[in-house]
Amino acid sequence: MIRPKALTKGDTIGLISASGATPPEKLYPAIDSIEKLGFNVIVGETCRARHGYLAGSDELRAHDVNEMFRNPHVDGIFCIRGGYGATKILPRLDFEMIKENPKVFAGYSDVTALHIAFNQKCGFVTYHTPMPSTEFIAQNMDQFTWDSFMKQVMATDNNCLLLNPPQQPMTTLVTGKATGQLVGGNLTLITASLGTPYEIDTKGKILFLEDIDESEQRVDRMLTQLKLAGKLDEAQGLLLGAWTNCGPDNPKHPERSLSLNTIFEEILKPLKKPILMDLTCGHCLPTMSLPLGRIITVHADTQKIKVIG
Repeated sequence: MIRPKALTKGDTIGLISASGATPPEKLYPAIDSIEKLGFNVIVGETCRARHGYLAGSDELRAHDVNEMFRNPHVDGIFCIRGGYGATKILPRLDFEMIKENPKVFAGYSDVTALHIAFNQKCGFVTYHTPMPSTEFIAQNMDQFTWDSFMKQVMATDNNCLLLNPPQQPMTTLVTGKATGQLVGGNLTLITASLGTPYEIDTKGKILFLEDIDESEQRVDRMLTQLKLAGKLDEAQGLLLGAWTNCGPDNPKHPERSLSLNTIFEEILKPLKKPILMDLTCGHCLPTMSLPLGRIITVHADTQKIKVIG
């Protein structure tokens, strides 16, 4: 896997939305948050565009992605937010050109669709990170999250440990040690990739999963789909992040649902692969940033994750 050139202070960031429309009142605070990190910003048309729930038409969003990779003055690309729509532009992306111009590419949630495509079709590392119009400008944005983000995008050649905040330990679901390429992201987007030309490849890899606003039943259904598709059996190990607002459909009758822990016990534990839970990563703060595409070793017994290649 190619590791894009690490960002340095003074570099230029291309700011885009491949997914949902950005609320106008969040655009300038988002730009300001990037400039405060020491970067210059080129704002893509999609940051100001709206087509219903999308940041402009499919053509415009694909154009913004393609042009930011093509532009030699752009050093890195940050997705301003998630939402929905990244999967719709995949057929319009110029993967051959993008492959020839690898850059730091950062975002998460709906951006998972682009992470999978760039990792698999273009062969370069991308970064599962918080985003400028959401976490960057949140009042409870914390130093751990900033440090993790900057460490990934500005020191992309260094091996490192992927650590939770000290007060939020990981937990072990299945013991053991596994090494493989880190892949994954949002469970909903990963499941949506199945049966398409952009289907996630988990063979011999470490699969990271997280989600938000999904009922426990839907989490069960999606994990079952990944299991039936062979994606869980093919993986070397699993990392489970935050499951924000993922609870029962009817909180007044929890006995009519299954807890997430029960679902993980029933679907994932029988895989008998190393599995760590409670990574502080996903739709949460604090949150760590992850280098998707790099080789990691998971020590599930000691709750340690090391980037080794």
